[in-house]
Amino acid sequence: MAKEKNLEDLFHETLKDIFYAEKKILKALPKMVKGAQSDDLKGAFEKHRDQTEAHVERLENVFEMMGKRARGKTCPAIDGIIEEGEEIMEEFKGTPALDAGLISAAQAVEHYEITRYGTLRRWAKELGMDDAAKLLDQTLQEESQTDTDLTKLAETAANQKAMAA
Repeated sequence: MAKEKNLEDLFHETLKDIFYAEKKILKALPKMVKGAQSDDLKGAFEKHRDQTEAHVERLENVFEMMGKRARGKTCPAIDGIIEEGEEIMEEFKGTPALDAGLISAAQAVEHYEITRYGTLRRWAKELGMDDAAKLLDQTLQEESQTDTDLTKLAETAANQKAMAA
């Protein structure tokens, strides 16, 4: 008879999901830096790439706290979101709307990460994993700030440039 799954199992499976996602995001960010037209957006993507490296390290620490090997599991959601971003880069390359499209794609990634980290933080607290909850919260705060920064870039430049074309 199969073992009944519990919250710790769910936490571990979701941790593997976001670990995979962060690794995929690390691969996608250099392409987004290269594709972005404005220096401000390139800088935001470069900053987030550096943060994402730290996010992966924090996740590795959480796996270690659980006594588990850090490994991901395929996440079709992040694969689809990244694929949509690649389509935007292809379809809008060289147009004034490219940066606005890249920001929208990046925010879709951020919103996915925010939901995952918020859930993982809550579960870690419920499981009595306070140190893990702190690490997950640190990443959650960074993801939320990145989303806010991207919104500012969209509202102060990218969207107006796309509309003026």
